[in-house]
Amino acid sequence: MPFDLTDILVAAAVLAVLAVLVLGIGGFARGADPKRANRRMWMRVGAQALAIALVLLVFWLKRGA
Repeated sequence: MPFDLTDILVAAAVLAVLAVLVLGIGGFARGADPKRANRRMWMRVGAQALAIALVLLVFWLKRGA
């Protein structure tokens, strides 16, 4: 089964969440500036919200296919 654009977008969103999560964990491990850590946490929350919305949209679009 070939991949279509929606599969690639979902994978990209999940990888973006993973990247922000790894950056945040690395910052905590190094003892980074709390303001920067807080900003990265909100970036992760936003990326997760976008990824969840995208997954739900893809499920909704593909349910009739």
